[in-house]
Amino acid sequence: MSLAFARAGADVVVTSRKLAACEEVVAEIEETTGRAALAYACHLGRWDEIPGLVDAAYARFGQVDVLVNNAGMSPVYDDVLDVTEKMYDSVLALNLKGPFRLTQLVGTRMKEQGSGTVINVSSTGSLRPTGAIIPYAAAKSGLNAMTEGFAALLGPEVRVNTLMPGQYLTDISASWDMEFTRKMSGRLHLKRVGEPDEIVGAALFLASAASSYTSGTVVRSDGGIP
Repeated sequence: MSLAFARAGADVVVTSRKLAACEEVVAEIEETTGRAALAYACHLGRWDEIPGLVDAAYARFGQVDVLVNNAGMSPVYDDVLDVTEKMYDSVLALNLKGPFRLTQLVGTRMKEQGSGTVINVSSTGSLRPTGAIIPYAAAKSGLNAMTEGFAALLGPEVRVNTLMPGQYLTDISASWDMEFTRKMSGRLHLKRVGEPDEIVGAALFLASAASSYTSGTVVRSDGGIP
């Protein structure tokens, strides 16, 4: 998504806990697209770290037009009794508290500037939760609700939408049982798992004027879940 936005003419802020990972993406953006990019290390589950990220973005670029709340985690557990309070709180913090804090700070400034769009990246797990992702599914369901609330609060100047991917072969898929995953993908209308670049079209739609009459809604990119 970062590369796609840059290729479409955007300057980009890339953030995660690991600065080196951000810098690697920034280098690729600058080398392949010629756009400016900023790498910034931030734990997006920590309320008090987020204002520094926001300040750095505005200091570098002066304005934020698109906010993508994409950070997330879903720890693996074999037994629900293995879920500790610390694990539960960390899942809710990164998947739900972080997007709220960022939208609280950036979305309100977008409204003041008169335009902007927020994209909350959810999951089809929020619609079809399994026993293996209960805290994650609960957090993403909350994110779906938060999208509608912020759409009402920040409109009409700011559009807020949910981008809901299904199973994609991103880095997280390294921990999956791929035989089981591919078998289960046979239930989908498209009968396969998604490739990372297949999310790009939906992301560009929500980030651009192509979705000028779209707010408070869910755009699914999931291969067609039954």
